[in-house]
Amino acid sequence: MTQRPGLFPFIASPLAALFVGLAVSAAPSSSLLAMDSGGTSTTSTPNCPRGSVWDKKTKKCVVANSGAVTDDVLVEEGRRLAKAGQYENAIAALQAVSREDPVGLTYLGYSHRKLGEIDRGIAYYKQALAIDPKNADTREYLGEGYVASGRTDLARLELAEVEKLCGTSCEQYGELAAAIAGKTSE
Repeated sequence: MTQRPGLFPFIASPLAALFVGLAVSAAPSSSLLAMDSGGTSTTSTPNCPRGSVWDKKTKKCVVANSGAVTDDVLVEEGRRLAKAGQYENAIAALQAVSREDPVGLTYLGYSHRKLGEIDRGIAYYKQALAIDPKNADTREYLGEGYVASGRTDLARLELAEVEKLCGTSCEQYGELAAAIAGKTSE
């Protein structure tokens, strides 16, 4: 696995990063306001240090793979971080998930794709679809990965699958169709 410089680029091992994460998890963190589809603030979730995730139950940052949080919390937080553009933090949270989770795998793929690791992202999407072949989000993101790698023929096949799953009026269909047409999408 390729190490990317992050908050602490001088830390080479994941174990060392976890110890640093423990040390800084008590430090105050900035807030990220989640927005609903209308752009209205819905909740405030603190940004935790890399390698840590927000635990709603204890209302504090905890080390992602400390066993202090469940896989469901890790997947939820990993998805939130990915959608917030915090791809490396999302990857850290999602890699701590102990089970094969299709949503977790989807957002691992999403984060890697957004970091420019298109083929790695596609590989994660395929793993997710092996578990849940009817996930329209995963199919949309896989199609967008194909678009990013210049394989629009495969993207069109994914668009057809999305149409079978949710029709042409669902968000996933519109986003993938826009990506295929050359417009910016997620």
